[in-house]
Amino acid sequence: MFIDRPEPPHLPGASEPPADVLPRIAVSHEDCERVSRDLSAALDVADVIHHTYRLEVSSPGIDRPLRREQDFRRFAGQQVKIRCTEASEGRRNFSGVLRGAQNGQVEVDCDGKVYHLPIATIVRANLVPDWAAEFRRQAAGGEGGPQPPEPEREGAREHPHGHSKTGRGETVAPHAPDRSAS
Repeated sequence: MFIDRPEPPHLPGASEPPADVLPRIAVSHEDCERVSRDLSAALDVADVIHHTYRLEVSSPGIDRPLRREQDFRRFAGQQVKIRCTEASEGRRNFSGVLRGAQNGQVEVDCDGKVYHLPIATIVRANLVPDWAAEFRRQAAGGEGGPQPPEPEREGAREHPHGHSKTGRGETVAPHAPDRSAS
């Protein structure tokens, strides 16, 4: 399960939310743990899943995928990488500044040229992390924000609170005894 926070408030004339808002809009590891514990308990009480399952709660991450038109509008002004199924002016891969989206079209500025890409042709779109800005935000007191990527690890490792943590920042809640389906 992916969790996210609502879109931050936008102040007229501001390109980013105020610094005191940023820590409240980022999904922290603690948020994932809390949701994992609460959801795990609710699922166990309701007993609606009658086979073995693994609950993973994660944020979309700093390199979050963009899928819906509202995602492209929300992150206008951010660096993105987009791959399309069909070429637009001779290219299918775009890396640049997302300008927004409307009427099923995404607008992206690549090397000073603006492209209009139909959302229906986009097979992959992700934000490009700005690590310098993230480190500045964390240094300013924005705890719980994204960390530099860890090397990929096989499987999950134990987390001090009884949850497992995979290599991509996901928490895995402990669950009821194994209910394997044959």
